[in-house]
Amino acid sequence: METLGIESLLAGAVTTLGLAVLAIVVGLVLGLALGILRWLRLPGLGRLLALYISVVRATPLLTLALVVFFLVPAATGYDMPASLAAIIAMSVNTSAFNCEIWRAGLENFPREQIEAARAAGMHRGLLLRRIMLPQVARSNLPPLVNEMTVLIKNSPAISVIGIVDLTRAAVRIGADTYRPLPPLIGALLIYIVIVFGLLRLQKYLEHKSAVRYAR
Repeated sequence: METLGIESLLAGAVTTLGLAVLAIVVGLVLGLALGILRWLRLPGLGRLLALYISVVRATPLLTLALVVFFLVPAATGYDMPASLAAIIAMSVNTSAFNCEIWRAGLENFPREQIEAARAAGMHRGLLLRRIMLPQVARSNLPPLVNEMTVLIKNSPAISVIGIVDLTRAAVRIGADTYRPLPPLIGALLIYIVIVFGLLRLQKYLEHKSAVRYAR
């Protein structure tokens, strides 16, 4: 590939990674909040949250991006930038899956530890913060990282609203040069590097956590 093509691929990779990182951070926090609310089984709210999560999980990211990009401006009159619409769509999408990961971790937490903490006088908030969340976060790390990789691999869907991500940059280069295969292979290699980096981060965090709990 020519230098210009490589630069376009790298620019697309930066866009993909930047949007994905922001969506991952927001999705983790929002997913945790939703997971806790579902775990609490609040009357009335629990069913609404379950319905919301089911709808979001069943909605493809591409469709969700289109809905956010076109529906929000139509409803509010706010001319939403494509990048913001992409972040919102990706955050909402991944938060629904993260919610179920957190909820499952909280519901499967050892009952005897909860009872012991309550016997020691811990209220629910302190129990969550001091006892449950540190252990649940450790056990949930593999599925959470897996969801991050899925989000990154699904991120080409945001190109439908005009975002020039890594995949769209590769397609454009292929169309301009009439050689679609080299830029697509280049994009594939970059995706592999990004996902491999996430997996290495997971291993590092697991090792740090193991060392910390071994003390």
